[in-house]
Amino acid sequence: MTTIGRGAAAQHLEKVEAPGSMLTKTAAKALAVLRISTGFVFLWAFFDKTFGWGFATPSAKAWINGGSPTKGFLSSVDVGPTWLQNFFHNIAGTGWANWLFMLGLLGIGGALMLGIGMRIAAATGALLMVLMWTASLPVATNPFMDEHLIYAFVIVAIAATGAGLRYSLAPWWRRFAPRWMW
Repeated sequence: MTTIGRGAAAQHLEKVEAPGSMLTKTAAKALAVLRISTGFVFLWAFFDKTFGWGFATPSAKAWINGGSPTKGFLSSVDVGPTWLQNFFHNIAGTGWANWLFMLGLLGIGGALMLGIGMRIAAATGALLMVLMWTASLPVATNPFMDEHLIYAFVIVAIAATGAGLRYSLAPWWRRFAPRWMW
């Protein structure tokens, strides 16, 4: 049993109203930097795929120039069960897959950067990363673990620790957003 406070004022951690209130200032700052940095990774991927800034996406393959943000990655899946390969190949480059992927990158990145909608960002971000991990199996440098799973764990940890509550727009967001959108 973990509690905070002493004597009659002691409370179980699970019942504390403000998650993250137990963090030290240093821990809160470190988690805020981790949250913002992770959000930047998602937003950068969105903007690079949209405008082709030449980092991961050349200008000629930019989404605004008619390129597909999902075609290259999903059409190159060549391992795993045949049904899984077929699934990824069939959705590669489709309009709905492109839009869902790009809206996911934008929404997850924006939510993490601003510290709002952390529950939704954690669920959708983890789902996106696990799907990308599945499409990249088998992992080339490790029998199981790769950056997609690490990002999924990081996003969930950020939301679970209340890292969006400090150094963010969360106090403003919580005044009007329904609780499930926190």
